[in-house]
Amino acid sequence: MNTFSRFFLAATLTGTLLFLGGCGPKPVSPYAGGSGTASDSMNGNRMGNITEEMGPGTEGLDSMGRGGAGSLAGDADSQSDAYKREHGRCSPEFKPIYFDYDQSSIKGDQIPAMEHNGSYLRNNPSAHVLIEGNTDNRGTNEYNIALGERRAVAAKRYLTEFGIEESRIRTVSYGEERPLFTGSSEDDYAHNRRDDFILE
Repeated sequence: MNTFSRFFLAATLTGTLLFLGGCGPKPVSPYAGGSGTASDSMNGNRMGNITEEMGPGTEGLDSMGRGGAGSLAGDADSQSDAYKREHGRCSPEFKPIYFDYDQSSIKGDQIPAMEHNGSYLRNNPSAHVLIEGNTDNRGTNEYNIALGERRAVAAKRYLTEFGIEESRIRTVSYGEERPLFTGSSEDDYAHNRRDDFILE
């Protein structure tokens, strides 16, 4: 090999290494809004290990997977911590409910929020709701998906006992995959352990 070939080979290798060094993993910001589109198990489209109980189709949803009337996308305040603590990721018509650590039963202090949500659905008989079960990030991903599902199903059971038709309610579990807050304080954990109610 002559000197030029060696120089060209060294320059090519150095350039390739520099290029590839910039292609490493990028940090991914936590989920910041919208419910994501609910997958349609009838067509075999599944999103990772998210589980859901299918009801009516997803037609009429906006690009974030929310019903047009319930979208929060235009609310400038919807990303503030105070707003998220009060409303979670619920559509404006609904209130979130919160759970104790590693529990899926609805606590007594969450009954007013459940009654509010049930009353809205009772007064709007054409409305459908997607209940999103969430957990904090303690425990395995598989365990948290199952726990989020139990939380969503508990809320669905409450609403059906309240008199809402089961066909109007769908559930999905996101487990720990869509935290509202990324910190590790007990307050952050407590606000991540919730069900959100999305108008469809």
